[in-house]
Amino acid sequence: MAKQLAAVLGTGQTYYVAKRHDVTMAGMIREAVDRAMADAHVGWDDIDAIVIGKAPDLFEGSMMPELAMSDALGANGKPLLRVHTAGSVGASTGNVAASLVQAGVHKRVLAVSWEKQSESNAMWALSTPVPFTMPVGAGAGGFFAPHVRSYIRRSGAPDHIGAMVAVKDRRNGALNPYAHLKQPDITLESVQASQMLWDPIRYDETCPSSDGACAIVIGNEDAAKEILSEGRKVAWIHATSMRTEPLSYAERNVANPQAGRDASAALWKAAGITDPLKEIDEAEIYVPFSWFEPMWLENLGFVPEGQGWKYTESGETAIGGQLPVNASGGVLSSNPIGASGMIRYAESAMQVMERAGDHQVDGARKAFGHAYGGGSQYFAMWVVGSDRPTN
Repeated sequence: MAKQLAAVLGTGQTYYVAKRHDVTMAGMIREAVDRAMADAHVGWDDIDAIVIGKAPDLFEGSMMPELAMSDALGANGKPLLRVHTAGSVGASTGNVAASLVQAGVHKRVLAVSWEKQSESNAMWALSTPVPFTMPVGAGAGGFFAPHVRSYIRRSGAPDHIGAMVAVKDRRNGALNPYAHLKQPDITLESVQASQMLWDPIRYDETCPSSDGACAIVIGNEDAAKEILSEGRKVAWIHATSMRTEPLSYAERNVANPQAGRDASAALWKAAGITDPLKEIDEAEIYVPFSWFEPMWLENLGFVPEGQGWKYTESGETAIGGQLPVNASGGVLSSNPIGASGMIRYAESAMQVMERAGDHQVDGARKAFGHAYGGGSQYFAMWVVGSDRPTN
């Protein structure tokens, strides 16, 4: 049977903050779910299956919390599937949910991802010794800083590029009501004056630790037509892609991982895109440390290798530029790790549905969502558009 069309019918997010002491994990998730279902104009009887995703359970200290949450997730009597691909899990969860619709298994699927980091400590959870692997004593920042240094050495990027990205994304986040960090007055000078945490990554070039959840409702063509008949838009899923590579192997290119190159090449081909820089109107790229914007611009094929920092420096990744990157504020403004990839998916869908509010990119008809996880090992991405795909 040929692959069926699928579309995002609605999205829902919580407000992202450092500590959600006012709700349980289940209650927090339900906020995002209720908003997504309201946005999609559906009730529980319309949902055929639930796909969930979160990052490692050590991040909260609760093993398999979904076992106690079938009620809150509306999953009683329905299929419930959990996805796990480290930090990319939110995007991978979206891809799995989309595949269930595209395969004709379900008409509508609810996908939800979350993290309640305040109930544990992700930095030290990430510092647990792994057999046969060099220890990382300072969480993700300590792990990724050498990758950034490698990129700077190879590309000759000047020191201020990371600060430029931080200023852009935090100012964008100030336009997003859900964002954790809102810093409309942030400047290049204030970022450069912030504390150095992991050379060359400074405090203001680093993602926050957030509590929060994100949900999306994905439906088949018939479900999409019901939304369209109401005079509302959907985000058609033009293509999805996932690729994986080992954590460590001889001559591994940590600044430009093979799995990211392979996943994006497959994505552009499946979406019928030959020039992503010209054909994508807004990109939600997983940038937990500001230097990853130029790195991923190269890795994803938007610009040639070594040119990412020049494109960032040109200002073309700001709202109003040729390729707005992270109009939502991105991971630098909100980072509930398990949900962060799904937020990229939800925000890209919101752009083409014209539901992004103050951070809406004018004329956005085709958008890109992306996440990576582990030691830049797991990549998941999609292209969504306001037009029904023809390829």
